[in-house]
Amino acid sequence: MSLKQDILHTAVLAQKAARFLGALSSEKKNKAIKAMADSLLNNSQAIIKANKKDIKFANEQKRSSAFIDRLTLSSQRIKKMSNDLLAVIALEDPVGKVIKIWRRPNGLNMCKISVPLGVIGIIYESRPNVTSDCAALCLKAGNAVILRGGKESIHSNIAIYKAIFKALTKCGFPEGCISLICTTDRAAVSIMLSLSDHIDLIIPRGGESLIRSVVENSKIPVIKHYKGICHTYIDKYADLNMAEEIAFNAKVQRPSTCNAMECLLVHKSVAAEFLPRIVKRLKKAKVEIRGCQNTIKLVKGVKKATNKDYATEFLDLILAIKIVNSMAEALAHIVKYGSKHSDAIITDNFPNGMKFLKLVDSACVYLNASTRFTDGNEFGLGAEIGVSTDKLHARGPMGLEELTIYKYMVMGNGQIRK
Repeated sequence: MSLKQDILHTAVLAQKAARFLGALSSEKKNKAIKAMADSLLNNSQAIIKANKKDIKFANEQKRSSAFIDRLTLSSQRIKKMSNDLLAVIALEDPVGKVIKIWRRPNGLNMCKISVPLGVIGIIYESRPNVTSDCAALCLKAGNAVILRGGKESIHSNIAIYKAIFKALTKCGFPEGCISLICTTDRAAVSIMLSLSDHIDLIIPRGGESLIRSVVENSKIPVIKHYKGICHTYIDKYADLNMAEEIAFNAKVQRPSTCNAMECLLVHKSVAAEFLPRIVKRLKKAKVEIRGCQNTIKLVKGVKKATNKDYATEFLDLILAIKIVNSMAEALAHIVKYGSKHSDAIITDNFPNGMKFLKLVDSACVYLNASTRFTDGNEFGLGAEIGVSTDKLHARGPMGLEELTIYKYMVMGNGQIRK
């Protein structure tokens, strides 16, 4: 069987499985997800063993420490993956939810109800936990899923897939509910993106180049975000102790994620007091600082930032800083360089905070909190399928509700249109 025939066969099985999943009760879906969570723990040593092969390859390729961090699995991380699946069980089933019901003057009863999307294709890179997260979320929302991870995590993905597939089989689920394309051949992605008769939605997760390539080549609707250039603006009315804690967390807690702060904007009236202390703390955490000319004058050992720096998602321990003269300048900077992902203001001035939340056109905007909270689990959505900066269908962290669409059920008693 050729690669194209193989992937087409996978998609056909997924379509059949989607019809099975769409009719399942919440109880049966939850039982399957519980079995998947248990299977991850029971097979953790095999998963870690496979993951070590991927880490070895990444080291041979001289990948960055941030990249290897995203790739690495440990017993603790597998336990978290399992717990994320258990969190999905606790969530309300979005399928069959009545969104609206009304009656027309002609007697027709109208009901708008949530239904599964059908078959979802996930194309992702180096985060193997995506395999289990997306599998559970899609299944709970009644969707079949076709997973295609990158070559960087191929061994980890296969091991995780085997564990969850084994669990589904024991629960009596048919082949096709969750599928993994195991080849690293890039042609597999192109074939997937052409199957508009079988796959209903594509969600790419990874670097900007991957996402842009998917968008440019897909014949299937795509939900995505290109990059996360997240800003934290320290207002003139900020509590500087709070600002320091939030800024440090937003950059350092896990710099390899799309919700980490990449640019710190500081009002000129607090810059002299705030910047030396936060830069000292960031440097102690091995963060490389690239700042504007005014930042360089205030703090020693800061590299000069370029326009390219302000437009870069570093995904590493690197931070761009700019001192601004006003909130208006901070807002203009975010408009010019931001990616409409996540941006925050730190201020004790409530009107300023509300103005920022209203005017910043990002999927998630924060007042006095870290951008690191842009995450499905942190939002109470369970394991996350991804973050969208689109404005159609889904925006921000995508959980179960974003994996459904709706249809109209219309009930009459013989009405005809005149």
